[in-house]
Amino acid sequence: MRLAIIDSGGANIASLRFAIERLGVASELTTDAQVIRNATHVILPGVGAAADCMGRLERANLVDTILNLQQPFLGICVGMQLLFESSEEGDVDCLGMLPGRVRRFPNRDGLPVPHMGWNNLEIIHPSPLLKDFSEDDYVYYVHSYCAPVGDETLASTNYGENFSAIVQRENVFGVQCHPERSAKSGALLLKNFLSIE
Repeated sequence: MRLAIIDSGGANIASLRFAIERLGVASELTTDAQVIRNATHVILPGVGAAADCMGRLERANLVDTILNLQQPFLGICVGMQLLFESSEEGDVDCLGMLPGRVRRFPNRDGLPVPHMGWNNLEIIHPSPLLKDFSEDDYVYYVHSYCAPVGDETLASTNYGENFSAIVQRENVFGVQCHPERSAKSGALLLKNFLSIE
């Protein structure tokens, strides 16, 4: 296995790599297009603003590389949001691998933004990424923006409304939670992703 983690500048990358290392898998943090193309699995993590992350990918000339990946590809948090067509955050065009626009949670009494904390997953469609998951499993979130529920949604979470928690289209996967901070459930998500061929 050759796992490439795209260096998107997120503060969570070290903890993500450590979580993967605990599974017995080495990873390479890179912006080298050739390394990414030659990997068996690719992860795009993201923390911060969608526009900043997209700008980093564009400056590294990685957009076309990402769009042409055939191996399993996983976007995490903002990395998942970048899979969609656009985001309200910075009004930015994203990768367009999935249909829809990412938008900010509306302000609601008793539901502060950002959404921070543990929530369970409502599983909509089975997937190898969700192998051995149940709706009693909780994952950890920190986000102000969310993707709509659509045909590509494998699981949703409710925070005043349902949003896409996990998505998939062919070889492209996304998780809105932080698996590196989601204890046993997060480790299972990463293990399942790395088991996909």
